Amino acid sequence: MRTAILAITKNGVGIGSGLASEFPEMALYAPKKLTRNGVRASWYEESTTAMVGRLFKEYDALICVFSLGAVVRLIAAHISDKKTDPAVLVIDDKMNHVISVLSGHIGGANQLARDIAAKTGAAPVITTAADVNSTIAVDLVGRNLGWVIEDDSTVTATSAHMVNGERIGIYQDAGSLEWWSGPLPKNVVKYDNLDAMAGSDCRAFLVITDRESIPAEVRRRGVVYRPPSLVVGVGLHRTTTPEKIRDEMGACLAEHNLSRMSVAKISSLKKPAPVPGLEDAAKALGVPVVLVERERLARMDAPNPSGTVERFEGTPSVSEAAALLVSGGELVVEKQKFPPDLTLAVARIP
Repeated sequence: MRTAILAITKNGVGIGSGLASEFPEMALYAPKKLTRNGVRASWYEESTTAMVGRLFKEYDALICVFSLGAVVRLIAAHISDKKTDPAVLVIDDKMNHVISVLSGHIGGANQLARDIAAKTGAAPVITTAADVNSTIAVDLVGRNLGWVIEDDSTVTATSAHMVNGERIGIYQDAGSLEWWSGPLPKNVVKYDNLDAMAGSDCRAFLVITDRESIPAEVRRRGVVYRPPSLVVGVGLHRTTTPEKIRDEMGACLAEHNLSRMSVAKISSLKKPAPVPGLEDAAKALGVPVVLVERERLARMDAPNPSGTVERFEGTPSVSEAAALLVSGGELVVEKQKFPPDLTLAVARIP
């Protein structure tokens, strides 16, 4: 995170300088009247009120080394939404405590407070219910694994049920299992069947899947996480348009009950020159392209090889072989043809 430290006292400047040394990505700001030789900082002449407003907008995190009350008053006019507000932390003038004030989960203030405490010996002060109750933070599940929430309108209600210890059903059929360490909270119950979970007495649900079809009751009272678990293999011509790739990919995924939000990568044959349609389609979808040499594709055991493809491309399979190789998993959609210039296959990352 791009992090600013704001200090407005002599002790604060010393603390801020020490933090900037421990965390080189942090930048120290302090009033010019506190200029101290040997301390690397941006010394400002404007008011601290104006400086807080500027740093609040420009940085991902803001650490204020002065009183909590003053910080609350200074940031109040700038607070907008937890999805966009920066993390805000407060450190007292003796560095006894490092307090997570704003954007604890999504903004990362809680973790930053723990990181600072671990380096400095200060006591971290974290008040979010999920953390103090050592339960699942619903808005952070799988975040470090690249998971995204399909619809965040149910997060608040589901979080409330979680921290209140009410029965929560959980279902997972895709993505890493390493999103939680140790036993699940006692109020969280695993299910192997979505319909059975939908008909249970659970107050809320957590669903981790790349499948599109989810019972309406689960969507209404649950949070759906989309892990980046799918690789789409593409065979195409130089003249294949990005619109055709996007449209047929969307149709293919929908037909096979797969979510576009779980597409992690697009893979294809590495050709002598870039294929504009493939690059443009991937950019529009917001996923990277992985291009593979024909020799590596030719060694893959694909279920639907083609002599015609081998004559033109030097490998009997492009879409299936690329999806299998890049995913390291198994095909969930075998080669689909979209004449005259496109084939698609989908594999799931283990």
